[in-house]
Amino acid sequence: MNPETTIQPLIQDPTLIFFVVLLIILFAPIVMSKLRIPHIIGMVLAGVLIGEYGFNLLSRDTSFEVFGQVGIYYIMFLAGLEMDLESIKKNSKRLVVFGLLTCFVPFILTYVMSVTILSYSGRASFLLGCIMASNTLVAYPIIGRYGLQRNSSVMLSVGSSMLSLFLALVMLAILVGTFSNDNGWMFWGLFVAKFAAFCAGSILIIPRLTRYFLRRYSDAVMQYIFVMAVMFISAALSASIGLEGIFGAFFSGLILNRYIPHVSPLMNRIEFIGNALFIPYFLIGVGMLINLQSLSNGAEVWFVMFLIAFFGTFGKALAAYISALLFKLTKSEGRMMFGLTSAHAAGAIAMVMVGRRLMIDTNVALADDNMLNGVVIMILVTCIISTFTTQRASQQLVIANSQQPTSTSLENDDERIMVCVKYPEIAPQLLELALLTRNQKLKRELVALNVVYDGENSIKEREKGIQLLEKLQQQASASEVHVLPQVRLATNIANGIKHAFRESGCSEVVMGMHVHTEVSTKFWGEFIQSLYNGLNRQILLMRFTQPLSTLRRIQVAVPSRAEYEPGFHRWLERLCRFAGQLDCRVQFHGRQESLDPINEYINSRHPNVRAEYTQMGHWNELPKLASHIGPDNLLVVVTARKGTISYKNALDRLPDELTKYFSGTNLMIIFPDQYGNTKEEKMSFTEAQHHEENSIYDTLLRWIHKSHKTH
Repeated sequence: MNPETTIQPLIQDPTLIFFVVLLIILFAPIVMSKLRIPHIIGMVLAGVLIGEYGFNLLSRDTSFEVFGQVGIYYIMFLAGLEMDLESIKKNSKRLVVFGLLTCFVPFILTYVMSVTILSYSGRASFLLGCIMASNTLVAYPIIGRYGLQRNSSVMLSVGSSMLSLFLALVMLAILVGTFSNDNGWMFWGLFVAKFAAFCAGSILIIPRLTRYFLRRYSDAVMQYIFVMAVMFISAALSASIGLEGIFGAFFSGLILNRYIPHVSPLMNRIEFIGNALFIPYFLIGVGMLINLQSLSNGAEVWFVMFLIAFFGTFGKALAAYISALLFKLTKSEGRMMFGLTSAHAAGAIAMVMVGRRLMIDTNVALADDNMLNGVVIMILVTCIISTFTTQRASQQLVIANSQQPTSTSLENDDERIMVCVKYPEIAPQLLELALLTRNQKLKRELVALNVVYDGENSIKEREKGIQLLEKLQQQASASEVHVLPQVRLATNIANGIKHAFRESGCSEVVMGMHVHTEVSTKFWGEFIQSLYNGLNRQILLMRFTQPLSTLRRIQVAVPSRAEYEPGFHRWLERLCRFAGQLDCRVQFHGRQESLDPINEYINSRHPNVRAEYTQMGHWNELPKLASHIGPDNLLVVVTARKGTISYKNALDRLPDELTKYFSGTNLMIIFPDQYGNTKEEKMSFTEAQHHEENSIYDTLLRWIHKSHKTH
């Protein structure tokens, strides 16, 4: 990368430049997959070939700098969004240990090597040590293809990468401070104050701003632009206080983590745009920096490059495998930790460029040409090592996870969710609820149903239903989930739902509570009572007062003996998935004999769910929960049908209590499974086929009670 006469690239037209980049993004994965080489290497090698040090087809102009900067921000932002924060909290000690090891082991090895073998000065060796102490998550996109974002070794690697990067940037700031006359206590005190203000301001402002925006604006484009704006302002503020912008991008991802569920359409859009354009642009730009011609300048460049790459990579490997032994992780997990933390890219380039600006003497930079060329070639070597190692480790972890015994096989899981929609106001949120509670591994379609009353306006209502279901199909396609739409005519709405339910082979129903008070004066609406009396599968009713992504706590009221119901594990599993996707706390209220099996199930199946347990001695205490439920809470009431094991007379007052005490609350009501099949398929002479909401005995008792009061 010695300064030479600049030769104009072959392609200079902006349209053709973008066309060539798109061709690389399109064909690099195809070619690399045939060669069984990770796609990321294809992007980097393509950048080498088309750059000024290859065939000089394109120049690394401002478009590559801008898009490349966005790409590295995207990588760090996605890493923050996809982290399991609860696991990070539980493994914070491990993260700190691995972060310190992966930072200081390669730093010390590289520093000693530079001083003793390369005979660099102390400050030049310190700079090289800072470069090798940090790393870039170049191989992180591989993790997404294998679905390992929440694997413990991956989260340790991502968290430790941020810690090592932060420490490396602080050490670099110290080095830069030695070249300044103003590097006393005042300088470092101001730096610490700015850093503390940045972190505190981000934690206080971003969540409030996000909740405000998401509650008021549901437009997909506006939400995406808002998230990107938060990422860029965080990156800009991080750079302004003396840290690289990638730290701010990662930190904003951590803060926004709980507001963007992993299976939401917004998350899908963020990942799609980043993986389709910005991240490949960054990788191609990294390749364009690599000057393979410098290898012909003599053995000294080879020697410097080999020593930098070997000691830096060996230090990262040593830190990863020592940490894996300390934490009692498998070899595959240790290999994953090494693979993710061994690559260098944007951070290394930024640091060596800082070294080029620091002048030891007139026209003598702290980072000489040999160091610059050695670092750039080292980037290519470490990217290749990182991607191959990460892909191999990912395959091994997927195989190991698939061989672990599970309590229920996917093939025997009958899950197929039906979403019943009528009102356009709440239909998108009902679909979002189904997306958050479905089993992603099954990859089954959702059934969206709109039942139209067969009357005078049935043709017009049917057209409205078709339009509504088409919108839901578009919404689900953003999350890559297929929706099977059904519009049915029926003279009885409840019967129409039950018939569609059986014909589609569904396992449960998700539907909203009526939103128009003029429809029915009853709490349940016109037909819900008939539906839950005639359908013994799980029914989930929902009332929304704010977007699901802004919920912070779920309060669950569990009736006594709920653990004996056939549908106990089904509704508990759905709530665990829901809480896990939203990353919010769940507080269960019930008797201890019901809370114990809930605790046992969550600890064994969903240990990352933050669950709390509060004893509620009697169902009559339900109204007391009203004082503990905030506007960003969701009240979940697990109720029961009459004649079932967990039914109690106090449940008859549920509509009145919910209306009186929880009128403005986000509400979910669950009717659990009662049988493996519907009642119609398990008829018997002794089994009642219908339970009225109020029996004749209840009516007589109320009449006697009123008569007694009047006398």
